[in-house]
Amino acid sequence: MSESILQVRAIRKTYRLGRVDVPVLRGLDFDVREGEWVAVLGASGSGKSTLLHLCGALDRPDRNGGTITYRSQSINAWSTAEKDRFRNIVVGFVFQFYHLLPEMNVLENTALAAMVRYGRFGYTMRKRQIQQRAGELLESFGLSERLRHKPAELSGGERQRVAIARALMNEPEMLLADEPTGNLDAATGSQILDVIAETHKKGQTIVMVTHDRAIAARADRIVQLTAGRIVAA
Repeated sequence: MSESILQVRAIRKTYRLGRVDVPVLRGLDFDVREGEWVAVLGASGSGKSTLLHLCGALDRPDRNGGTITYRSQSINAWSTAEKDRFRNIVVGFVFQFYHLLPEMNVLENTALAAMVRYGRFGYTMRKRQIQQRAGELLESFGLSERLRHKPAELSGGERQRVAIARALMNEPEMLLADEPTGNLDAATGSQILDVIAETHKKGQTIVMVTHDRAIAARADRIVQLTAGRIVAA
């Protein structure tokens, strides 16, 4: 069995809405093993997106609300700079909405992750290699004819493929996908799942949240989340 690279222990997360505390995660445990594809399945409001955001260091648990460790290092204890590096290099994010910059073409949007990683000067020094990798990724996703197109010229499925390519640009160890087919019709969504499955076959570790059991069934393992607690894993 492969090594557990991400461990979530007794995690609690509460949001404040006005004067009311709303518990979202209620002390759950969760592991991700290297090279596996895990689907976190749950209805709207079950806490699945919150769990994904905590795993990707986009949010933090309650004070004394459990621990999240990546390769035995406590994410909770990291500085802002360390969390930024984790989000940019170790983790790639794919969301329901594509978040592509409308003024940039497909190649530029894909290479953007590398610009964030290296900074403008570092990007300029590596521009040729970065654009080559971006082009290769896009070609593998069937977008070689779309490199100079702007997002507005693409279909929804094409935009999501660009978003996945951008997420993989820095060769992250984990791909975190939040309802990646939620904004697409069934046929296009199935094509996007095929793209994700192909990256998994190459060894990519994936955590994907979804409300759809048929989509979750594509993963190696399903974790059922209900009212902030894991009820099956």
